[in-house]
Amino acid sequence: MQPQADIALIGLAVMGQNLILNMDDHGFTVVAYNRSTEKVDQFLANEAKGTKVLGAHSIAEMVAKLKKPRRVMMLVKAGKPVDEFIEQLIPHLEAGDIIIDGGNSLFDDTNRRQKYVESKGLLYIGTGVSGGEEGARNGPSIMPGGSPAAWPYVKDIFQAVSAKVEGNVPCCEWVGEMGAGHYVKMVHNGIEYGDMQLICEAYNIMKTGLGMSADEMHEVFAEWNRGDLDSYLIEISRDILGKKDDDGQPLVDKILDTAGQKGTGKWTVINSQDLGIPITLMAEAVYSRCVSALKDERVLASATLGGPNPALSEIAADPAKKAAFIADIKSALYASKIVSYAQGYMLMRAAAKDYGWNLNYGGIALMWRGGCIIRSRFLGKIKDAFDQNPALSNLLLDGYFKGEIDKAQSGWRNIVATAALKGIPVPAFSTALAFYDQYRSAVLPANLLQAQRDYFGAHTYERLDQPRGQFFHTNWTGKGGTTASSTYNV
Repeated sequence: MQPQADIALIGLAVMGQNLILNMDDHGFTVVAYNRSTEKVDQFLANEAKGTKVLGAHSIAEMVAKLKKPRRVMMLVKAGKPVDEFIEQLIPHLEAGDIIIDGGNSLFDDTNRRQKYVESKGLLYIGTGVSGGEEGARNGPSIMPGGSPAAWPYVKDIFQAVSAKVEGNVPCCEWVGEMGAGHYVKMVHNGIEYGDMQLICEAYNIMKTGLGMSADEMHEVFAEWNRGDLDSYLIEISRDILGKKDDDGQPLVDKILDTAGQKGTGKWTVINSQDLGIPITLMAEAVYSRCVSALKDERVLASATLGGPNPALSEIAADPAKKAAFIADIKSALYASKIVSYAQGYMLMRAAAKDYGWNLNYGGIALMWRGGCIIRSRFLGKIKDAFDQNPALSNLLLDGYFKGEIDKAQSGWRNIVATAALKGIPVPAFSTALAFYDQYRSAVLPANLLQAQRDYFGAHTYERLDQPRGQFFHTNWTGKGGTTASSTYNV
């Protein structure tokens, strides 16, 4: 059999099918394979009918149809299925062939798998793919990392099928070795959690506080999407609020308020704790989904636990006050979004230092500029910030973003304060503001905290009147000894 195919793709769920069709559109011949082989036949007879897509009913047949070096991409569920397919593939591949994991794998798993696959003489890529069904079909954001020697052999395919932004620039570039690609995708998903929670809090203030209808909020989101907040998530929120059910009522009002999650946001928060980086907004977004899942408990608590009336009747009744308050909601959303991305970039900078990666922060913003779920106009400004200063330690210190926070700050504080007084939960807005105020504080009350730690555990402290790195212990009660505990940093 004469090899004809440029790449094979394992996994014919929605993402896999659409990515295959995208590759076919761009002139690449793809071999489609699925564990349930009847799905291959169904795909060829329906969605892939009339294309150059080839089918395979076994790993051996799939590999035999591939040109060398063979490129095999998996789009399967993260975890055990990835390891199982790697084991099935290895006996059929030769030195220099490439295994690609395009699923939502944990970056630590990618680290382990790359070492293992390379020990067999093969190359390995772990790549984030973002954009959902639409992105896979028309152009996703692709974030590859792994064996550097593999990149030249997949670059043309990945960049051809990825989303394009201004100047036809592909939203795909090499991220780094080992699990760097999957790590950047993980942080993307954490930011996605934050963006979604912020939008939901804005929606809730308008709905619960101002008593606005879905149609009114649809118009607000439509207006926001024409300005600084122009983004995919604002756009789909606009569309959702305009969608009517069969009876003509807003569909969103009939959806149960319990949110699901697949774990990538949780991974981001866990990793941030390992690295000691305060991604407080993403953490609140993850925990807000957890709170939403306590539906039955919340219903019982609502009948028992008291609080203020959330209605902002005086503001809602005055068109001028209402318009000004909605403008403040926009300011709170925008300022909080800046904090969320600043925290995400703090995390990536810490990871690059800890794991020995050389991440291109402006390039990452460009990869996220199109195709992915968090794509937005805003990301162009982040790219500009890092292009101007690659060593920028925090987005909040960039001149543009500092100016935007200054403009939004009054409205942001008004929304957080009003929500607290009226009992409207805004955990993401609130934690973003709290982080901003902590970050801009030259002095925090951690001196008292460190004294407490030394008092009960002899954990020592540093002094303002002594050089950094010198640690002291005080016998606070006069009864303890002089021996101090060992020191460590989280």
